[in-house]
Amino acid sequence: MRYAIISDLHANLAAFRAVLDDITNRGGVEKIWCLGDIVGYGPEPGECIELLCQTNHISVAGNHDWGASGKIGINEFNPDAAEACQWTAQQLSPADTDYLKGLPPVIEEENFTLVHGSPREPIWEYLTSTGMAKENFAAFKTQFCLVGHSHVPLVFSRDENGTCSGKRFLPDVKLTLGKDRLIINPGSVGQPRDGNSQASYAIYDTETRVITLHRIPYDIRATQDRMVQLGLPMRLVARLSYGM
Repeated sequence: MRYAIISDLHANLAAFRAVLDDITNRGGVEKIWCLGDIVGYGPEPGECIELLCQTNHISVAGNHDWGASGKIGINEFNPDAAEACQWTAQQLSPADTDYLKGLPPVIEEENFTLVHGSPREPIWEYLTSTGMAKENFAAFKTQFCLVGHSHVPLVFSRDENGTCSGKRFLPDVKLTLGKDRLIINPGSVGQPRDGNSQASYAIYDTETRVITLHRIPYDIRATQDRMVQLGLPMRLVARLSYGM
């Protein structure tokens, strides 16, 4: 079996389509595992939900998904994110809203726990350091955990002696699953923030037990032009160019 691991689409249809095309070009997958934030920031929330729902997929909820659907408040969002979230809510159909509200915070699949933020705080916590990862290994029972939210590809490991370490998850470098417990972030499809503006996602092959990260170029200008046309915050528009 082959699974695509995607996160943080953020209503960026051009980036999402580029990723789906790349998945097809690499031989396809049986299922997509989505780690939340399908909407927010970007200009095509309904279109991204519709396209995702055309695939065989599972998805957990992200803070933007629940914020835009009204399931949680947006007081913790920064001003640009809150403005985009309010705009997103106005674009959603009733079916879109119901879909986002119905997304669970945690899913266990195979030997993986899927969350958006972290296993101990699935919606809001940014898991960005080895110290935070060490505390979070106690919060899930499976051997592996997949997270998003920070938009930065990372891998945290804990060996049999309890020693924890962290590193960047680099594209096209094979991550072979062994005895260590791992927390893996595949980066962001629609809003990368690691200094690389290309869309980020991963493919997991159960036969080889290998997860590989891929970076895919897409038409950033098309997304930016649409955001400007719709009056979304200019800071959100500009940051797509730099992956920050």
